[in-house]
Amino acid sequence: MKKEDFLEEYVKAIRDGNAAVFAGAGLSRPSGFVNWKELLRPLAKRIGLDIEKEHDLTAVAQYISNDAWNRASINQTLIDAFAKDVDINDNIKILTKLPIYTYWTTNYDCLIETGLAAADRRPDVKHNSKQLPVTVRDRDAVVYKMHGDCAYPFDAILTKDDYAQYEKRYPLFREVLKGDLISKSFLFIGFSFDDPNLEHILNQIRMVLNENIRTHYCFMKKVCKEENKSDEEFNNARIKQDIRETELKRFGIQTIFVDEYSEITAILLELEKAVFANNVFISGSAHSYKNGWDEKKAKEFAFKLSNKLVANGFRVVSGYGLGIGSSVINGALTEIRRKKYKHLEEHLGLHPFPRDIEDEKEREKVWDIYRKEILKEIGIVVFIFGNKSDENGEITIADGCMKEFDIAKDQDSIIIPVGSTGGAAEEIYHKLVRNIEKYSYLEEYQDILLNSKDIDDLVQTVLIIAEKARKVL
Repeated sequence: MKKEDFLEEYVKAIRDGNAAVFAGAGLSRPSGFVNWKELLRPLAKRIGLDIEKEHDLTAVAQYISNDAWNRASINQTLIDAFAKDVDINDNIKILTKLPIYTYWTTNYDCLIETGLAAADRRPDVKHNSKQLPVTVRDRDAVVYKMHGDCAYPFDAILTKDDYAQYEKRYPLFREVLKGDLISKSFLFIGFSFDDPNLEHILNQIRMVLNENIRTHYCFMKKVCKEENKSDEEFNNARIKQDIRETELKRFGIQTIFVDEYSEITAILLELEKAVFANNVFISGSAHSYKNGWDEKKAKEFAFKLSNKLVANGFRVVSGYGLGIGSSVINGALTEIRRKKYKHLEEHLGLHPFPRDIEDEKEREKVWDIYRKEILKEIGIVVFIFGNKSDENGEITIADGCMKEFDIAKDQDSIIIPVGSTGGAAEEIYHKLVRNIEKYSYLEEYQDILLNSKDIDDLVQTVLIIAEKARKVL
């Protein structure tokens, strides 16, 4: 599958709330965790097995358990290997920051829930069947650890016997996963598809739905010619990979091939940018009006801009800027009520700045942190007006808007300054035009953005630029 097609389809699934992630050991490895083979290597050596010659690792775990008449050594190895503190890697940071609400994993570590917490999202972790009926209050995502948790190694799925008794020990996990695979689009990452539980579930879904199965996605590194491998070995590996790709298609899983694993991070960054391109922050404040703008016209422009953005499927975010904030909010709410949308937060984000901090330096410090928090998940920033009255009553450029511009610029957001409204918007317009090669998406609309006072023309221009950005990203 082409990368561009994957991005388009999976972004839509995320925006629609129908996306899920299935994480395998490969997702945790960049953080320093070993894979299952490396975990078992020293234990296998004790019983005289060369782990490199073994393909069924669950059988190896069973042999180790049989040799000691218990699994204490495996349990301790699991705790030692996965209960240590490590940094979450870039792929986990991206995946847990995205508005995805369902995560499945066969990993024993806690990286996904740690990543969610770091992104200020509350995880509801399920690692045994008794937890399934209980819901964590105000949860932001559910993490299903279908093979258990490193903190409870005695319950973890490790050996051949564990897999054979899975249905008895985890009676509902397969049913929940089956339901998610039917109703959501999964991204399999760091996963080898050797797990018998997943294969069993995929086969059941295939038998019931035939070809009417949902599309899922996985990343796979292309087989390449290695110096120490013969042409025959290379061709054999390539054929096996082609067969695996065809087999995955039977279950609705499309493969995105990469030459190096580092490409996956680059693709996920594109995914993040594309998802957040749906979020539009309207930055601006207005204490005075001039150059063809009065208060009534300015508020009408803010209202229509917000209204049309929501009508076209964008999520509008507002910091409730002076003079225009209420119009931005009312514009969005009018469209939300008209469409009878029930989930307000999906279409409008409200972030009024805290104003009850008397100390000016402390207030500015808090506001700077607040701005970064608001803008970290924003793909498009529209600047309108942006003026304020200083302590002497003079009208000046709103420094808050300029700070928001710096943040947007640093995080590579799409910036749309309506220069004709004056203030910070005009100053930002000139800054971008001086570097038009980087902001080439504005080139065709420079005259309208700087000179037009026609509300409908300006709203339409912003929509065109935003829509193009959303599609390209």
